[in-house]
This record gives sequence, structure tokens and C-alpha cells, in this order.
Amino acid sequence: AGAMVHQESVCASFGCGLSCACVVDIGDQKTSICCVEDGISHRHTRLFLEYGGSDVTRCFYLLMQRSGFPYRECQLANRMNALLLQQLKENFCHLDQDISGFQDHEFQVRQPDSVALLYQFKLGDEKLQAPMSMFYPAVFGIVGQRMTLTQQRSQGDPEDPYDEHYLLATQSKQEQAAKAVAERKALAKHSAADSEGAGAPAEASEGAGRAPDGDQGPSRGAGETHHLNQPGAPSLLSRKLKLASPHFEGKALGLDKAVLHSIDCCSSEETKRKMYSSILVVGGGLLFPGAQEFLQHRIINKMPPSFRRLVETVEVITRPKDTDPRLTAWKGGVVLACLDTAQELWIHRREWERFGVRMLRERAPFVW
Repeated sequence: AGAMVHQESVCASFGCGLSCACVVDIGDQKTSICCVEDGISHRHTRLFLEYGGSDVTRCFYLLMQRSGFPYRECQLANRMNALLLQQLKENFCHLDQDISGFQDHEFQVRQPDSVALLYQFKLGDEKLQAPMSMFYPAVFGIVGQRMTLTQQRSQGDPEDPYDEHYLLATQSKQEQAAKAVAERKALAKHSAADSEGAGAPAEASEGAGRAPDGDQGPSRGAGETHHLNQPGAPSLLSRKLKLASPHFEGKALGLDKAVLHSIDCCSSEETKRKMYSSILVVGGGLLFPGAQEFLQHRIINKMPPSFRRLVETVEVITRPKDTDPRLTAWKGGVVLACLDTAQELWIHRREWERFGVRMLRERAPFVW
């Protein structure tokens, strides 16, 4: 028995056969966005939104209540009613702005040990307004103190002696040691030059007497290195931690703005151009007619003007290869598990029982 740990965004890109994509995974209770390039998930592009398909269902229920929903006994806390509301959302809601006006709809309510009841009612723009709550979360009450989260630096694992903080600390020590060796070599060269100048004629000795003014550079460098190692001085690790702190702060961010923010965090302009050309939407939270065109239109209108000339086409993929987007990540996981190059990523039971979480450091193909 064994297990392989991988990121859902990378699995989704493998599932639809894309090497580069901005993966938007919309689930029932959360939405995650990440840019994947050549099987690597860019850490600084990861966003986590604390709303999903269930919030759209709740908004749709509230809007139906205002328009005279006939099933008065419906309660969100009841599982049977929650499944009914989810079915009504999938059947009636859309993101096609060309459809307007009231339309007649009907549905059946089936309860255990009771007769099925048929209800009829009219719906108008409520079918369009409910899915739009993904783009205007604050309008429909999807708000909170930390609705939009960015990927933060790991706090370290006490069970892993070689966690990220250890690697950063040893890396800084190695850099300081290399710098000290280079300074010692520079001092040795200058001392050798001074000794040669001492055996020269008087004119050369006078020139050598003025040479120490130019030798203050290496000595200052050594002094600076000693100052950095003092207890009161900020370490290189602490400075890296400060630079890595997220600068994005938001309470509720719309889906289109979150996608633009994630792509904008990419390191190069070429990578941004690739991500604009391939936006992959997976999960079951945005399975509405017209969702692809609606999201694509909003991204084109809000993307930076400089990229409108560079990006030939902005492509939003909601149904990769005409398959169910809810199964795309699982399909990619199956593909990864069958690759010959991924066989060394398997974690077996005996290894986990012996080494525990440290096996993730050795076998996980990403920085966790």
C-alpha cells in the first residue's frame, strides 16, 4: 500500500493536457487559484477564496424567497432541502445576459413516506444574479475578515529537522562563509602586494606607504561581516521572512479580480502572456450556461492595457475536452500515478510509519 501527494492544480493541468495554465478550482465551499507552468505550481500566485458553489446556492435561495418561492417549509439546514436547492440552481441558473424576463418553472419535492408534491413559480433575473455573486461577493453577503488568503510562509514543523527555516538558515551561513573566504583571499593578495613593495626602491616604498589608504575596502568588508554576525544585528533569515510576507490584503475579492491578481504575480511577462492564453476552470462551482463567455469577457475588459496588445486570445476553458470539470483533477492524478518518472514519488506504509512527515520532504514534488 502506498500514497502519492500532489497539488490539485498540477493534477488538473495534467488532466486536460496543458503544460501552462492558470487553474481556477471552484469547489462547494472554497475557490483556489494558482498558475502552473511545466508541472510546477508558482507559489506566489496562489489565492484561496472562502466561498464557492454553496454560497451561490444560498444566494439563489434568498432571491427565490423574495420572489415568492412556493415551498415555504424549505430549510437550508435540512439535507434533503439543501440537495433540492442545489438541483434547482444547476437546472435554472445561468450567466447568459441575453436571457431576460420572467419564465415559468416547476419542480417536485419528494419526502420519505409521503406523496411527491409539484410546485410552480416564476423566475426572472434571479437566475442570473445568483451566479454573479461569485464576481460581486460583498453585494450578496459573502463577506468576512479573511475571505481572500494568499500563500504564506511555512511556520516550520517540529518533527522535521530539515524544514524550510533550517534550509534558509544554512543557506545564509553558507553565503556568509563564502563571502568570508573571498575576503580572506583578497586580504592575502593585498598583503602579498605590500610585501613586494617593501623590497622596492624608495620611490616604490613611498608609493607602498600610501597603499594602505586603498586597503581599507577589504578591512571594512571584514568589519561589516563581523557586524552582521553580532547578536543585535538582524539575521539574513529574518530579512528574508520580512520580504516574503504577503502584501495583498483583502476581505472579499471577485472571481475575475482574483484571476487577474494571480496572473499579475507571475515573475515574467512571457509567463503572464501564457496564463492569459490558458485559464482553466475546474470543479463544480461554475457549471452554468454562458459561464465561459461571461468570465472571458470580464477578464478581457479588466486586464492591463499593455497585455491586450501582446495577448492574441484570452481563452477560458470550462469543459476541457468536453469532460466533466469536476473530475479533471482526479483524471490528472491517475495520469501522474501511471508515469514511470513518478514511481519514485510513492510513499509506502512502512516508510511513513518509520519517518513520518519527513517523507514529504523527500517524496513530495513541491515545497510544502
